Amino acid sequence: MAITGAHVARSPRIRLGMVGGGRDAFIGAVHRIASRIDDQYELVAGCFSSSTEKSLASAADLGVARAYGSYGEMAAKEARRTDGVEMVAIVTPNHMHAPVALQFIKRGIHVICDKPLTATLPEAKKLAKAAEASGVIFALTHNYTGYPMVRQAKAMVDAGTLGDIRLVQVEYAQDWLAEPLEASGQKQADWRTDPARTGAGGSTGDIGTHAFNLANFVSGLTLESLAADLQSFVPGRRVDDNAHVMMRYHGGARGMLWCSQVASGCENALRLRIYGTKAGIEWEQENPNYLWVTPLGAPRYRLTRGGAGTGPEAARMTRVPPGHPEGYLEGFANIYAEAARAILSRRDGTALDSAVTFPGLKEGVEGVAFVDACVRSAGRNGAWTSLAV
Repeated sequence: MAITGAHVARSPRIRLGMVGGGRDAFIGAVHRIASRIDDQYELVAGCFSSSTEKSLASAADLGVARAYGSYGEMAAKEARRTDGVEMVAIVTPNHMHAPVALQFIKRGIHVICDKPLTATLPEAKKLAKAAEASGVIFALTHNYTGYPMVRQAKAMVDAGTLGDIRLVQVEYAQDWLAEPLEASGQKQADWRTDPARTGAGGSTGDIGTHAFNLANFVSGLTLESLAADLQSFVPGRRVDDNAHVMMRYHGGARGMLWCSQVASGCENALRLRIYGTKAGIEWEQENPNYLWVTPLGAPRYRLTRGGAGTGPEAARMTRVPPGHPEGYLEGFANIYAEAARAILSRRDGTALDSAVTFPGLKEGVEGVAFVDACVRSAGRNGAWTSLAV
């Protein structure tokens, strides 16, 4: 099978800014790598920390000439420059997504934001309304939808290979918060377990939103209601670190979602299984180059990334020949590449390829509504609860 690749590099590169992601920040480095893989972006400015000193130091580390002490100053000054940023990457803790994004949106600057969209549902709805009114391109880094075999799975569901969908099983299990790591002052644990910064959901917001988005993306289903059982297993923890969620979809399909950050021995165990009237499929993030297919009444078989039997949807997300592993960073880069296609199309005044797909405002609001519904359901002893989208 021919590898079409995800490369769409042109000159000049898209001028990228970043808010957050300075020294000791994990996800900022991931965004920077992802933006560079296809050579479509150039990081030209940033407010890398709420501390001016740290922001300037991080800019020096990265070789970024224009560094700012506040995101408001950055948005205002960059908007006035003829060579100002065209897009900003927001990689702050959740509670800052909305205020930062709004500053850039109102100045017509495109946004790529880490998930979840915001810390609260009212913020998510306000942000979505503002972004839609401004007309900016808004991408959300639900990066697992950028994996080639996830695109293959979606294509098979869309083509009817599985028949009518009956069951959706998705889980995302980690163990890095199995102990009270936040008590040690560890930066990533500290803000993720603080409801003032992460929002009402802990594991549901941090990784449950990824699982929820992945299930929606591949299945094409829309959630009708859910019943959630949330736990905070670590004593004193103020947000959930484990969740079991039953789901009812429009059309009659049923699903279950489990997310946990206290599952001992699990590293990044994101797994999706979908069963229809004709076949079932299974994909797991720790072995992302394989998609397992089981037709009803026939032997199970495996599709490989770039291998025989995969289609154009997977091929356009693939960079190297079969047998060379692709994974997390490439999936992340595919979201950046898809957003770049949209931005370059807008810049050049050309028609956007209909195959371009990336998560955005709709998926962002749905994700925050999922967390909101989980918290409300758990507060009512697991009562069935509709999403307040």
